[in-house]
Amino acid sequence: MNTMKTFILMAGLTVLLVLVGKWLGGQSGMILAFMIAMGMNFFSYWFSDKIVLKMYGAREIGPSDAPQLYSLVQELAIRAELPMPRVYIIEGDQPNAFATGRNPEHGAVAVTEGILRILSREELAGVIAHELGHIKNRDILIGSVAATIAGAISMIANMAHWALIFGGRSSDDEEGGNPIGALLMIILAPIAAMLIQMAISRSREYLADEAGARFSGNPNYLASALRKLQMASQRIPMEAKPATAHMFIVNPLSGGGLVNLFSTHPPIEKRIERLQNMLMLG
Repeated sequence: MNTMKTFILMAGLTVLLVLVGKWLGGQSGMILAFMIAMGMNFFSYWFSDKIVLKMYGAREIGPSDAPQLYSLVQELAIRAELPMPRVYIIEGDQPNAFATGRNPEHGAVAVTEGILRILSREELAGVIAHELGHIKNRDILIGSVAATIAGAISMIANMAHWALIFGGRSSDDEEGGNPIGALLMIILAPIAAMLIQMAISRSREYLADEAGARFSGNPNYLASALRKLQMASQRIPMEAKPATAHMFIVNPLSGGGLVNLFSTHPPIEKRIERLQNMLMLG
């Protein structure tokens, strides 16, 4: 169900990109939209992992640096039938973790010092298994594509906004010329793109939870970890960038009081409930 939902949402995001380009710039605008999206996707595909790891000052570790953490990642990667990812530690008290990398062969798992302090080995296994689920499901690529398409829509709408102000909207089709329609598109398209992007992120979190429960061997490991992480993330602030909030296992910005519709993560209560249902079913 979540896989199908992701497919439908991605298709909707792509259609929205084309419509925005066509409405605001005619045929040339649609071509521009595709070119911008392709360029942003290419850059994101190849460099986003390096950028986000550097952004958070992540330090790569080997077997001798943190043997228990490294061996746990190694054990779970074998269970998930994945290549051994690179392992990173981030300085900071907020307990959190994320995965990155353009494909399973270039995967990386990063955990904060805070998460290593408060979770048991079983709970940490649930978290790492969740992150390996993201790698297995290629969620980093899907999330990057969704983010760049949404970014392209916002960029085109912003360009059209300035063109409308200075009277420079070009229209090579018979539809153009309605300034009210263009203004509505400029305002609503970025909001719609953001809502779709957030929905994609939430659906991939559910899938990673399911994968994490399977790889760790017990849904309770991740459920217990999520309870602790929810309480701690609200107490301990983290200097996280909004553009990367979707990558973390729990939203590092959750203290901001955003409504669920605009959240990159499903409610923790629903995630725990789904994990407990998995336990009852089998």
